Amino acid sequence: MKAWAALYAKGLAMGLADLVPGVSGGTIALISGIYDELVETIAGLDHRLPGTLRERGLRGTWEQANLGFLAVLLAGILTSVIGFAGVLHWLLANRPVQLWAFFFGLVAASVPLVGRRVAERRAGLWALGAAGAVLAGAVTALPPLVRSDAPLFLAAAAAVAACAMILPGISGSFILLILGAYAPVIGALQGLDAIRLLAVALGVAAGLLGFSRVLRRLLARRRAATLSLLTGFLLGSLNALWPWKDRVRELYTHSGGRVEWLMENRWPASPGEIWPAAGLMLLGAAAVLAIDRAARTRDLHGK
Repeated sequence: MKAWAALYAKGLAMGLADLVPGVSGGTIALISGIYDELVETIAGLDHRLPGTLRERGLRGTWEQANLGFLAVLLAGILTSVIGFAGVLHWLLANRPVQLWAFFFGLVAASVPLVGRRVAERRAGLWALGAAGAVLAGAVTALPPLVRSDAPLFLAAAAAVAACAMILPGISGSFILLILGAYAPVIGALQGLDAIRLLAVALGVAAGLLGFSRVLRRLLARRRAATLSLLTGFLLGSLNALWPWKDRVRELYTHSGGRVEWLMENRWPASPGEIWPAAGLMLLGAAAVLAIDRAARTRDLHGK
């Protein structure tokens, strides 16, 4: 029960991270020590599953496919998504500097933690890391493109975002924001719109099942190169999480009256702006260091 409770807590953290544009649940999975198991489990949900069900029954299939792990983790993620979507929505609208500062510290502290997992130190791997940072920085600098709440569009956007959800440093919610689907998805969560939520769920499932196989192959055959690229993604994603931003132009107005703006990064204007945000950055960094320490302790004791 202790292990399941810890896994559920990691799911809660992943769900909270995925709600914030610029933060990836994959980052939490990686630093908490469950990333490889997560990718392997999702990738294992393939066409052979019905055959396993016929041969081994429900219990045997549940154990072989590691569905207990996935069920507990998903329970935590869904608890966060359903229970905290409104809170995160309010914080993004009313306390963006504080929210982004916390996650900036969290992701910044994650960069060296992920980077140390790269066993080799070759020039090619450094180049891959730099390329990942440039790519993530470019993606997070893109303005929102379109906006629609059509179920088919939301399913397609969710499939693309799901690929990013399991990539540390590439935020699924930020991809939704770029595609113009973030506000409609948050609105569907708040209003419990069954049709649109089903479309999003189907899109996420399709994206995860397809991309996890690619990621599993890369981790198995080119682990050092893949981890170098992921470290670069984390570094480049800090561009989206820089706490201090200016409004450039109005993009659109939500049905509730909240205005969505195109933002650009700026330097803090005074020391009074820096210190509260710096404290929250340190809090975010402390949180990720605590997660990493707990994961290493678990590995040390073989649990």
